[in-house]
Amino acid sequence: MDSHLLQVDAETLSAMPRSRRARLINSLPGYKSGMLVGTYESGAANLAIVSSHFHLGSNPALLGMIVRPDTGKGERHTLHNVLKSQCWTLNGFRLESAAQAHQTSAPYPKNRSEFSACGFDLEWKAGVDAPYVKSSPLQVGCRLREHQTLSINGTHLLIGEVTALYCSADAQRLDGSLDLGKLELATISGLDTYSAPGEALRFGPAHVDTPLQPQ
Repeated sequence: MDSHLLQVDAETLSAMPRSRRARLINSLPGYKSGMLVGTYESGAANLAIVSSHFHLGSNPALLGMIVRPDTGKGERHTLHNVLKSQCWTLNGFRLESAAQAHQTSAPYPKNRSEFSACGFDLEWKAGVDAPYVKSSPLQVGCRLREHQTLSINGTHLLIGEVTALYCSADAQRLDGSLDLGKLELATISGLDTYSAPGEALRFGPAHVDTPLQPQ
């Protein structure tokens, strides 16, 4: 047996200290897009770092987001605000802003905005009653369409319809997709590691028995 091979089974996972297990499992999905979620309710603007958002469909344009359950250690301001206001914003950020973005995960009280505490300027735009990060290279406005509580672990699934999108027009390819490398969006791996986009390969549609070549 390879002495350098990491092997973990369900029993070993169960016996792991909670924090070690969380860091290991959070690393398994690989690199994920980092986004700052902007919400607002009763005069308080909230900002939180997430990497648990994903594409659900394009007609209608839907994005999903997983929000952790209330652990009793403090109110989940993002979830509370979304359920009250029925909307939120997603804001990409560059690696140079990673420290500020990560700082938003600190347990600030509801009456203290992460925007000001972490050095982000907010801005408002028509159509969404939630603040955007002014410096964000990619801003997305979402309206809540569905909310589900997952019985397996109490996490919350929020499904939002995209109602607004703002980014540099130069980042859109001829086929409509976005070149995220041009936007220089930071990625997250695990709970606390941030990376910049590296080399990318893009392919056309795959066909049976037909070799693929990068475009």
